[in-house]
Order: sequence, then structure tokens, then C-alpha cells
Amino acid sequence: MKKSSIAMGLGVLLATSCGISAQEKIVSMKKDEISTRVDEILAKMTLEEKVGQMTQVTLDVIAKGKDRMSSYEPLSLDRDLVKRAVSQYHIGSVLNAANNRALPKEKWYEVVKEIQDINKEETRLGIPIIYGLDMIHGATYTAGATMFPQQIGQAASRNPELVRRAAEITAYETRASGIPWNFSPVLDLGMDPRFSRQWESFGEDPYLTSVLGVEMINGYEGENNDIGDPEHIASTLKHFLGYHAVTSGKDRTPSYIPEAPLREYHLPPFKAAVDAGAHTIMINSGIINGIPVHANYDLLTSLLKEELGFEGLVVTDWVDIENLHRRDRVASSHREAVKMAINAGIDMSMVPYKYERFFDNLVDLVKAGEVKQSRIDDAVRRILKVKLALNLFETPVTHYSNYPKFGSKEFEQASYDMAAESITLLKNENNILPLEKNVKVLVTGPNANSMRTLNGAWTYSWQGEKTPEFAESYNTILEAIQNEIGEENVTYVPGVAYVDGGKYYEEEKLDFEKAVSEAKKVDYVILALGENSYTEKPGDLNDLYLSDHQTELAIELTKTGTPVILVLNEGRPRIISKFENEMKGILQAYLPGNFGGDALADIIFGDVNPSGKLPYTYPRYPNDLVPYIHKPSEEQEKAEGVYDYESHYNPQFLFGDGLSYTTFGYSDLELDKKTIGTDGNISVKVKVTNTGKRAGKEVVELYSSDLYASQMTPDVKRLRRFEKISLEPGETKTVTFQLGAKDLAYFTPKGESLVEPGEFTLMIENLKETFTITE
Repeated sequence: MKKSSIAMGLGVLLATSCGISAQEKIVSMKKDEISTRVDEILAKMTLEEKVGQMTQVTLDVIAKGKDRMSSYEPLSLDRDLVKRAVSQYHIGSVLNAANNRALPKEKWYEVVKEIQDINKEETRLGIPIIYGLDMIHGATYTAGATMFPQQIGQAASRNPELVRRAAEITAYETRASGIPWNFSPVLDLGMDPRFSRQWESFGEDPYLTSVLGVEMINGYEGENNDIGDPEHIASTLKHFLGYHAVTSGKDRTPSYIPEAPLREYHLPPFKAAVDAGAHTIMINSGIINGIPVHANYDLLTSLLKEELGFEGLVVTDWVDIENLHRRDRVASSHREAVKMAINAGIDMSMVPYKYERFFDNLVDLVKAGEVKQSRIDDAVRRILKVKLALNLFETPVTHYSNYPKFGSKEFEQASYDMAAESITLLKNENNILPLEKNVKVLVTGPNANSMRTLNGAWTYSWQGEKTPEFAESYNTILEAIQNEIGEENVTYVPGVAYVDGGKYYEEEKLDFEKAVSEAKKVDYVILALGENSYTEKPGDLNDLYLSDHQTELAIELTKTGTPVILVLNEGRPRIISKFENEMKGILQAYLPGNFGGDALADIIFGDVNPSGKLPYTYPRYPNDLVPYIHKPSEEQEKAEGVYDYESHYNPQFLFGDGLSYTTFGYSDLELDKKTIGTDGNISVKVKVTNTGKRAGKEVVELYSSDLYASQMTPDVKRLRRFEKISLEPGETKTVTFQLGAKDLAYFTPKGESLVEPGEFTLMIENLKETFTITE
């Protein structure tokens, strides 16, 4: 149950005496009111009107122009197409940005208002349209909005308060755009560095993802999920379930996930988010154990709706009902695909183009008795509940004039703060960093002078390729360094460049030899390597090593003898082991957003003390992709006798790695008890001291290790708690964590949660203490 932050005088006392807060009582009353209104609306609706509510179309199909995705024409609606969609097919939702381009907030208001006005004029009941967009690291599709670091960078910050604040600002600026529904957050585990969407996740740990996911939901929806508040939006958990765990490492390909790991690792973030009250959820586009998730009744209904108790709206991903027929071939026709998905538990279909076929098929299926009327009513009830909770009946579109903080300096500062706390110092040989400001540097590499690479995809457009059109006023890495130490002290030669208009991995040498020769004339080289922007299928890759051109550039630069500081600006950890040993300093910037260049320059030259921590394991070799959550057999020592083998766990960098310009000492790890029962709790204390000469922030992480487990081989260790603290030089703070025996449960092969008696070790930094769970 969520805590209320609202005081209401006598009402608080009355509600508290009954065991609930006043705000929770108000929320409960509102839910009852919404339920009553849903019943009233449902009673008036025809079958066709209900099926229409389950239909979501892309903006392209009601806009002028035949090919809106490639068109540069100003967006305008085709009123006849809108009228047809709402009056004849009763569509309930619209998504996306026509011609794949960000719009000014004023234009968004105009578009959404016109859709709502036509819908009200042309429909019998006037049920408002719900408009949804992927506003995933800021208001993605709104010009002038505040772009934050992508989720992977936010995870590196290990700062829940900053994550929530970023989501609050995103909600504010999304509502300023007239949009009430956001397809975020991603709660899939980013366990596979090959995957094209790892950067959209909070990394590879279920607990970290759960904590930050809930904070993001609270930022979007408000502490009590009051999405009717004009500064809140409906969030979307995605992609339920196991979407990132593909066997091939490529997007929308099959996964094989037994019951135990499905529940142990992949389910907890979604369960936490459901418990946090998130209003909508999007489904995994892939296949688990041979069954497309969009047709999996056991996952969508038995697990999600019944076991987890999810009461919100379940929406498909892009064209995924059709994919049951044309791609996955479990449905012999489009009609059969609709039947399978709706009966499995889908409430709304992101059609997104041929909506007439979906509509006609579903109406026919109900009339034929192949889809029950009760299933349709359940789906529409969920949709109407979200629309009512958003106050769309009263305010179909919010007006930009009511959002004076849009794109404000206050919001930009929050973006900078997140970038500054996310950037992770991975190597600092002989304390080469921070650099003095009177040095001369060469800035080189394909990511050195690019706003596109700082932001990544889902920035002003799907693949992020339009970012330069919208982000000219912000500083690239090069420009930020020039501002930091003066243009006269900075030489810029790209060396390698991404092919303009090419695929994300297409590169060319550009003044390669000049970059090498210029390196000999400066004090330091700042080498910005990584990836161009990508997401989903276009971001699939075949080779996890950093590209040949970039690798060659790194190697040739080190041969000059000038110290090289490597800046990684990438969505996933591309392997750098061919030249890592020669780098004197390494900074992982991830995809830090529009203020990433400024934050990076401030770290390089000492204005900011880095505090980010890796949210994933950085592999050393392509065939050694073992995450930090793994089994003891991954770390075997040499065996005796003829079977003389070993297993070598040797990542380039570990989950949780991240250096500072100061040092921290840990001492006095204490447990308040050595034995607890299976329902017991334990308090863990540790002292942390800043033993260096400058103020810094440290992430204190508590790990556990189950020494022996009877039904499943235990993981080597698991993250259980974390807290980020600030310390002045010489300052000591005591950090206290509360841990329950149930936090240490594991799932059996049958998928049952088990708190098993036995010995457990708790670890913070290099300190360890053991305790016992008894019957």
C-alpha cells in the first residue's frame, strides 16, 4: 500500500483510525465512482462500439498523405478519414507521431483536440479517444522537451529520487503536449549485451529494476496513481514478460525460459509495478517456450490478471496480433489470430494500420460465439476505467498554456543532474583523471561531435536519426570540452564517422591519419567511441566487438605515446578488450541525453566527482556473456585428475563497478541477530567513511549468498538493497538496511517460492557476515 503525502486535517484522523489514510480513502471512493460510471456506459454500448474501443490505430492512417513515415510535409489530419474511423469503426485509441517526427506542443494540442472534437461530434456516446506515445526518456516526440539519460543511464545513477523526478518532468511535458498515456517504463531485464534494447532497461538485476521501475511509475502517475491530475499520465509496463531474454540476442526472436527463472528473475519487476498501481501494460512481442506471448492465456490471464491481480488495460505491441498469423504461424488466418489473442487476455490491439480487418473479425467472432461477450466486456471495462481515471471525459486534451515550466531551466538542471550521476568511471590509471584545465587535448572518434549518439533512439524520432534537427542548441562532447577549457586548447579530428543516412553500424574513415598525427601534438587524447543510435530490429547486431574502424583508431592512437582517455557512448557494452589495456582512463557515458556532453566535460575536468555504477556486466569476450547473477559452476577452479578443466568468470568490468575521485572505507558490518525464522527480519548496519580529500557520492550495495539450496543451485550472489549517500572528506555515515527472510526465497522447478532454512552470507563491499534461517 502506498504512503500518502497529503494531510487533510480531521479527515486524516478519521481515516487513520480505520487503518487507511485519507488520500487512500479518496482514491478508493474514486475507484467506486469510476466502476459505477463504467457500468452505466457499458450498458449503453453496442457490440460494435465495444470492439471499437479495443481498436488502436496509428496517426498515419487518419493523416493526409499516402506515406506519412517518409513525408516531410507539415502534419494535418484528414477529417474524412478521422470521421470514418470514429463513426463507422468507433476506434478507442490513437498512437504514434505521423511522419516519425517530433511536433511542437502547440501542434500536438491542435492534432489531439481535432481528433477529440470530431470524435465527440460523430459518435453517439462521445467516449473520448486515448492517445498514447513512447515518451521514454523525456517527451520523446515533442520539440523543445527535456531529454533525460536513457533508462540504462538512470540505472547507473542508482538514485531513485532522480529517477522519479525525471518521470515527473516527463509526465508534465507529455501532458503539456496534450498526451495522457505513455508507453514506459521498460521493466525487462537487460541481461544480454547483444540485445538491441538493453539500453531501454534498468540493467540486469531484478531488484534494481523493481525499485527504479516503481519510482518511475510514481513519477508518471503520482504517489497514489491519480492520473486524472493534469500533471500525471498513465504509465505502461513493458514488455510482459521476458522480452529481452531472447536466445539469439536479436529482437523479437524466441526465448526459452523455464518456470523457475521466469518467476525468479523476470517477474519481480512487473509484480512490483502492478502492486504500485500502474494502469496499463504492453505485451512481449516474442515467443516463450514455443508459444507467442500474445496468445498465451497462462501468462496474460492466469498469471497477470488472476495471480498478480492486474486490473488495468492490456495492450499489444505493434501489429502483434497479425504476427500470430503472418510471422509466428500459430493462427491459420487473421481471424484466428484475433480470436487467439483476445481469448488469451488482450484488451486493446495496436493494430495499427488495417484496423477495419481487426474490427470486422472481432465483431464476427463474438456473433459466432467464438469470443465470449463477457471477454469483450472485461476488456472494454478495463479501457473505460483508464479513460475515466485520466478524466478524459471532462478534459479530453490538456492545453499547453497551463504548463509554464515546459523546457524550463529547472527541468534542464534535473536532466544534467541525472547525467552527472549516471556517467561511470571504469578506469583511472595512476589517477590520470581529472585533467587540469590548462592542458591541450585532441578530441576524436565518431561520437565526439554528435547529439544523436548522446541521446540514442526514441529521441525526436523512432531511430533518433532526426535528433540533429532538434538539438542544435545543446553541446556535443566536443563543444562541451571547448567550453570547459577554451577552443584554442582543443583540436578536433573525427578519425572515424558514421555514414550519413546509413544503417547504425555503417562507418567510414574520415581524416584517420590526421587524427593519429594530431595526437602527437597534444597532452591528452579524448577518444569518444561507441555506437550510432538504433532500437528494435534495426539495432540487431552480428559482432559484439566494437567496430573494426573504431578499434583500429584506438590502437593507432595509443601507439603515439600520448595518454588516451576513452569515452564510451553506447547503448550496450561493445567489447573493447583488444585495446582496453592501453587506455589510461575509461568513462562509460551510456546515452546521457542533451546535457550528457556538459556533464561528461565537467567530470573529465574535475568539476563533478563521478558516482555512477555499472547496471550490467561488461563482457571481455563475445563468447563469455555471463551476467553477475550466475551459478557457482561458472567460476570453477581446476579439477583434479584427468578431467582437468576450469570455468573462468572474467568480465571486463563487473556489475556495480564505478570509481570516484575520492576513496571510501567500509567498516563495522553488524547484524542485529544471527538467527531468524522463515518469517523473520534482520537489520544490517555498516559504516562508510570518505577517506579521500574531496566530497563524493557512494552507492552502498548489500548482497546475499545462499550457501546451499536443496532444490536449485543457488546464485553466487544477489543484490538485495542499495542506497546512495553523500560524504564530505573525513565524514562517516552509518547505513542501515532491513532485510526479510522472504527476500531470500528462491523458486523451485515447479515455480513455487521457497524460504529454505540454512546459512546465508551478507556482503557489503569487502565485508561479510553469516546468519542462519531456521524452521
